[in-house]
Formats: sequence, C-alpha cells, structure tokens
Amino acid sequence: MSASTSQNQRIAVVGLGSMGFGMATSLNRAGHVVTGCDVSADAVARFVKDGGAGAKTPAEAAKDAAIVVSVVVNAAQTEAILFGKDGAAETMPKDSVFVSSATMDPDVARRLAKQLEATGRHYLDAPISGGAQRAAQGELTILASGSSAAFAKARPALDAMAAKLYELGDAAGQGAAFKMINQLLAGVHIAAASEAMAFAAKQGLDIRKVYEVITASAGNSWMFENRMPHVLDGDYTPRSAVEIFVKDLGIIQDMARSARFPVPVSAAALQMFLMTSAAGMGRDDDASVARMYAQVTGVKLPGDK
Repeated sequence: MSASTSQNQRIAVVGLGSMGFGMATSLNRAGHVVTGCDVSADAVARFVKDGGAGAKTPAEAAKDAAIVVSVVVNAAQTEAILFGKDGAAETMPKDSVFVSSATMDPDVARRLAKQLEATGRHYLDAPISGGAQRAAQGELTILASGSSAAFAKARPALDAMAAKLYELGDAAGQGAAFKMINQLLAGVHIAAASEAMAFAAKQGLDIRKVYEVITASAGNSWMFENRMPHVLDGDYTPRSAVEIFVKDLGIIQDMARSARFPVPVSAAALQMFLMTSAAGMGRDDDASVARMYAQVTGVKLPGDK
C-alpha cells in the first residue's frame, strides 16, 4: 500500500459487531483515524480501548469523515444509518463515500445509492465475505460495484480491509447481486452438510470419521469443512447465526419470484433454516440445522443432553 493512499484518512465505521470490529481495527492498524459507532456502548468502549475513537450516533461518527463504512445486518439498518434520525447522510462531507457492506436485495442497493448520490455524496455497494477472523486480519473478500469516483474515494479503506477486491460494475446493485449468488450456495451447502451429518449419525456412523472421510472426498464443500466441526464439538456459539440465512435465502426467493426464475433447491434450504429458527435456535450458529434434524428424528449429536 502506498503512503499516498494510507495517510490521514478520517474513516467512520458504523456497526462494531464481529465483522465491523475487525474491519475497524484493520483500518486503525493501517494508520487511518477511525471513529467507531454501534448501538452497543460496550462495543464502542472496546474499540476506544483498542486505540480508536468512539461516537454515539452515525451522524457524529460521519462528521468530517472521508469514508463511512457501514457494517450492519440488512437493508433496513443500512437505510436507518444513512437517512434515519441522527443518520450519517446529515453530516457526511460533500464528495465523501458511503461503503455499504450489508447483504441486501440489489434493487434496494440501487435505490439507496440514487438517494445518497443526489445529495452530492458517493455510494459503494460492497458486500463482504470471509468471516470475523479475516475481517480482523484485513483479509476480507469484497464484492464491490459503484462509480469510478466511489471506488477512488473508498480505495484507502478497501486496501486496508480486503485481501481480494472484486470490481464488479460501475453502478450499485451488481455487488449485491454477486453476494446473493454466494449466499444461495452457502445456505444450500450448510443445509446439505447438516442433513448429511445428522443422517450419518442416524446410521450409527462415527461422525468424526465421517468428517475425515468427506473432507478428503468429492462430496466436500467449504461449508461442510468449516461448519461441521461445530456439530462435532456440540458448540453452537454463533459465528454466523441461523437468522442470517433466513434473511438471505428469503431475499433470493423474492428476487427469483420477481424474475420468474425457479429456485427449488434454495427454497428447500430456506425451509430448513426457518424450521431451525422456529425451534428456538435462530440466534445460534447456522450449523444448528443439524440439531434441528436431530431433534426431529431422535438422533443424538455431541453436546445433546
């Protein structure tokens, strides 16, 4: 990274959850002046302790910031951060850029971009992939689309946060659409992995040996390899919660219905996440789909009482 791109950028990060906190610390480490904002005062205090600055509202965080990075769950929260009470759009300097990392319907990304660009600011549609550990290391994959001006303004932050940056188009919405294709596959793969592992347990197989065999075989997937250790350990602490896929696979259904495009496999996966959420596991790790199968079929998995 060249000195010209890294020096003296004032950056606001709104949303200091597992991803946003790591992204904010990566920006700090790269030498930027970073202000963090979150609904949780504890998260802000933790960031201040780590050497950042804190703000109580998006408007306060965005004041004088060249770049505002939004790391929240969905489109509704993104819109509230921009245009709600004490929103960032009130105070962002003219010609600054809003980097939106939430997974959302591409049509909503286009609408928010149009609304912000009309005020003389830039909008970069920039969904993220990679998990909390990669966020903390500054090694995310970012799927971005927006104007050349938005990319140019956001570049110092993107350099600090991403190992891989895909530039996917010159208007908002393309990044969001790419992310939804990823989420379709990710959700289907987690549901399939959970079904396979619970079915293996039903057969009386040693599921640790199943994990060893499958990860060395053609049936493996990144999600099987990453999520099934949570099942083996009986540890459903949420790295990524069931509700995320209730949301994202729901968006895919909405997009597909509008396009008159059939998506029966992801529709079935959505039902598995919905059932898992309905069974009281919505805030638990998304590998809890395996627990839902186990509960329905009377299978014992590690950690079951």
